[in-house]
Amino acid sequence: MNGQANNPLHGITLEQIVNSLVEHYGWNDLGNRIKIKCFNSDPSVNSSLKFLRKTPWARKKVEDLYIITRKTEGI
Repeated sequence: MNGQANNPLHGITLEQIVNSLVEHYGWNDLGNRIKIKCFNSDPSVNSSLKFLRKTPWARKKVEDLYIITRKTEGI
C-alpha cells in the first residue's frame, strides 16, 4: 500500500499550492490570512517558495489554508 491515499496534498507541489491560493485570494487577502512578510512586502511566487521551503511552520500554515479552502470553496 502506498500510504498516500489519505494525504490531500499528494501529487501537488508547493508552487501549485501558492499559485492556487494567490489566484483565489490575491496577495493582499492571502497576506491578511497568513501574516508572513513574503506575502505582504513585495510578494512574488519565487520569494514565497524560497521562504516556505526553509520555514516549516509557515509552509504548514499555507498547506492548511490550501486544504481548508479546497474543501470549503472548491479551488
